[in-house]
Amino acid sequence: MKASMPCGLLLILLLTVLPSAANPLRTTIVYDDAATDLTSAREDVGQLWITTADLKRATRFEVKPQGVCRDELCFPLPKARQQEFVHKTPAVTWFNITAFADLVHQPVAHDAAMATWYFGLRSDQRQQLSSLQAPDFTLPDLQGKPHRLSDFRGKKILLVTWASW
Repeated sequence: MKASMPCGLLLILLLTVLPSAANPLRTTIVYDDAATDLTSAREDVGQLWITTADLKRATRFEVKPQGVCRDELCFPLPKARQQEFVHKTPAVTWFNITAFADLVHQPVAHDAAMATWYFGLRSDQRQQLSSLQAPDFTLPDLQGKPHRLSDFRGKKILLVTWASW
């Protein structure tokens, strides 16, 4: 019983310093369709930790007392889960951008071979897109019969385009 106590304590200590102990890596983040190269990111079990300075540079978001904010947009971080998002060391403060993406329902794609992380549209951005409407146009099918886009309103369509220039 006494032998398992130090092992448990060691495990707890390792878990609290894990983001700062992971090997630094070079990676590229694509956020809002802008690519930013980072030289001091850390990856831990599929989670990407970046410095708060890199967070602001790559996403224009910054960690504030009220949450993770950009301009007037602010996402509060759950108080009970602060350690999932922010880890402070004497030299730098780390931010778990993948945990944040999960919080705001943002899809993430990771290409380990290219050391690239792509962050898609957040849920608040997708809601804005749902109000957009494509302009109506008319095109002929393969038999020459004209079809208007508005004829298919409420139906799912696949529009394939091609250009020769």
